[in-house]
Amino acid sequence: MQIWKRNLIVCWFGMFVTSIGMSQIAPVLPLFIKHLGVHNTSLVEQFSGIAFGITYIISAVFSPIWGLAADKFGRKPMLLRASLGMAVVIFCMGFAPNVYVLIGLRLLQGVITGYSTACTTLIATQTDKEHAGWALGTLSTSSIAGSLLGPMIGGFIEENLGMQNVFFITGFLLLVAFILTAFFVKENFNRQEVKVLSAKEVWRIIPDTGLIIIMFVTSFVLTLALYSIEPIVTVYVTQLSHTGKHIALIAGMTFSASGLASIIAAPRLGKISDRIGPHKVMLAALIAAGLLFIPQAFVSSAWQLMILRFMLGLATAGLVPSVNALVKRIAPASIAGRVFGFNMSAQYLGVFGGSVLGGQIAALWSIRYVFFVTSSLLLLNAVWVYFKVHKKIKLNNILK
Repeated sequence: MQIWKRNLIVCWFGMFVTSIGMSQIAPVLPLFIKHLGVHNTSLVEQFSGIAFGITYIISAVFSPIWGLAADKFGRKPMLLRASLGMAVVIFCMGFAPNVYVLIGLRLLQGVITGYSTACTTLIATQTDKEHAGWALGTLSTSSIAGSLLGPMIGGFIEENLGMQNVFFITGFLLLVAFILTAFFVKENFNRQEVKVLSAKEVWRIIPDTGLIIIMFVTSFVLTLALYSIEPIVTVYVTQLSHTGKHIALIAGMTFSASGLASIIAAPRLGKISDRIGPHKVMLAALIAAGLLFIPQAFVSSAWQLMILRFMLGLATAGLVPSVNALVKRIAPASIAGRVFGFNMSAQYLGVFGGSVLGGQIAALWSIRYVFFVTSSLLLLNAVWVYFKVHKKIKLNNILK
């Protein structure tokens, strides 16, 4: 087996488990916080929001830092550091004696993250140009699927095996990812002295900073769109349900439907981007995703919503690999880790922003407006991509 394919398989598993580790706590947080001795409902909600969101905020800060370390010391050492560190921290969450220790461990989890950044950089720099789109598309399914399936997996483990086992099982899987990475990931990396550049100096090295900024914004808008439904999905499914049965299960399936679709579609769309250009796939995906949010506001049953969320996943599957493929082609290899780190920061901020935005819009207006606002953001992003990316690349042959 070719080295880049073996690296891809290991990185896919590692990113999938890492993404689960980031998101699986969502459905069990309120229950675990009560288990830790907090019984006031408002305090439970407050601590749940802090414990969930703090990991993503801190990860957004540290992703570029670990990207710099990956450029300087190699991507494989960063994979080993992040997988082992997260395995230990998440395992320890199962022994947290109080809510403050839990929040502290969630904060530490955000600090030591960086597995996804290192994986993306490794695959982007070690894969030949002809297969880069397919490889990055396949890799992107792991992060999206892990993030979207994580809450459902966490809820299933809690219900059937117990609350603490959510952390123990996830920690064990991350330890498996560490072992697989140590033995099977190979990297051709010549260690060199990498100057610690300021953000301004990094921008000077990038040939086209305008395109890179658009890629970051697109990553942010995509994850914001996918997670805008998270805080309101259970309420919306309850409103749509005619029987009132299995609400939690149906809500989890609805939220995770787009993740399943992404697993199916992303590698195929990655191959298409290799053939016709990632900018074309990105534009089509943004338009399709923006339009598919609108009918979600008018569904009359949970199954209709689930089908539309699945179709949405087919559309958005083309975005992450297209963004990564363009970043790979634009950013010099010497700073690829830092640039991918900034892009990962945008995604983490999108997860946090989407969770906050969805809840606030639903509270101020109604659930339907969550879909209208998200659709507008995606379509505005599509217009921006058309004029600033699609036409520019077409005219100047930037990707040749």
